[in-house]
Amino acid sequence: MTDTTNSFLSSRFRGYYPVVIDVETAGFNAKTDALLEIAACLIDIDSNKQLTIGSTCHFHVTPFEGANLEQSALEFTGIDPYNPLRQAVNEDEAIKSIFKEVRRRLKLFHCNRAVMVAHNSAFDMGFMNAAVERCHIKRNPFHPFVSFDTTSLSALALGQTVLAKACKAAEIEFDQSEAHSALYDTTKTAELFCYIVNRWQHLGGWPLSSTE
Repeated sequence: MTDTTNSFLSSRFRGYYPVVIDVETAGFNAKTDALLEIAACLIDIDSNKQLTIGSTCHFHVTPFEGANLEQSALEFTGIDPYNPLRQAVNEDEAIKSIFKEVRRRLKLFHCNRAVMVAHNSAFDMGFMNAAVERCHIKRNPFHPFVSFDTTSLSALALGQTVLAKACKAAEIEFDQSEAHSALYDTTKTAELFCYIVNRWQHLGGWPLSSTE
């Protein structure tokens, strides 16, 4: 990639670098319920200035001390938090590892800050921010409240809000048996995000005529 191509990604999102995030949890309360799995898909750009999927960071996470575990949530995700085969790490290690990779991408693409991309992003952002607070992490590369919600983008571009249905409308393969895994859902959300942004560009929606 040329430096000009890299700079295009920064200008596309006003200096923000999009990172696709998905979390699996033991409930809906970000303050009290355990974060069990997190994945982050880093976005690249090709020589045609089309968004593509780059590398992905994925961690199984050990419940923080005193965390609440809702049985209904565990049954829904199929996660056994204390299964040794998960090879889980604590929140601090998982988040700091993701942040390290994100900062490398910020530098590469000349961006000022990362922005979270997620399906129903308020949920994922809530759990991420709560974990950052618990771990006393001071240098968070993500914007604290701005996010790109692929639920809204899918409703606009595809007339769908459910991830599986939006992927189907975009002709992106989606296996329901693999769903509710952070790694799988992040990958599919990233494919969907890239599809919508690239499609908008292909249709002439970007760049704006005033910025050409």
